[in-house]
Amino acid sequence: MGWTGFATVFAAFFLTHSIPVRPAVKSRLVAVIGTRGFGLAYSILSVAMLALLVRSAGQAPYVQLWPQMEWHRHAAHLGMLAVCLILALAVARPNPFSFGGARNDSFDPARPGIVRWTRHPILLALALWAGVHLLPNGDLAHVILFGVLGGFALAGRALIDRRKRHRLGTPRWEALETARKAAPLCHAPRSPIALLVRLLFGLAAFAALLLAHPHVIGVPAL
Repeated sequence: MGWTGFATVFAAFFLTHSIPVRPAVKSRLVAVIGTRGFGLAYSILSVAMLALLVRSAGQAPYVQLWPQMEWHRHAAHLGMLAVCLILALAVARPNPFSFGGARNDSFDPARPGIVRWTRHPILLALALWAGVHLLPNGDLAHVILFGVLGGFALAGRALIDRRKRHRLGTPRWEALETARKAAPLCHAPRSPIALLVRLLFGLAAFAALLLAHPHVIGVPAL
């Protein structure tokens, strides 16, 4: 695959990821397949497009910027473990500040969980994923890939803040933000069992990624 093919896949990746922020397109899809169907279909599409994009970076012309060292892989493994745990603690839990929240009306700013540390844990996970993958992938195509995706995740925080502030109303958003910051950094979970299940799920996801990496991405992670 040449640079043109890589750029084409990159454009398709961003085109598909623009669906949730296009109300007209999203509403039509939800009307056909339902909210849950849309969530499932979009999740599958996102993972598939990401795998295709990473594969296309591996097939682009190789231009080395820095060599891979053994510690790069170890750092990537530790970083990906953190990514999986962050996602396990963030996905499908109340978070009125960012996307991907569930049952946001039940959000308790006095017990915000991982949201106490960051309003956008999923974007943090994406930025961390991109950052740790830069280390062992020092060729031009992968630097472009992970640099752009990491920058996109970091820049997206301000965009989502503006949208959520507008949707909730400035007084409501600021009241929630003040209460969130006032909560302790670490607090007892509502359900220790639910927390343990989430952490175990994160560990299982990390193990699954290690095993699936050579089959999905085409390169062994170990």
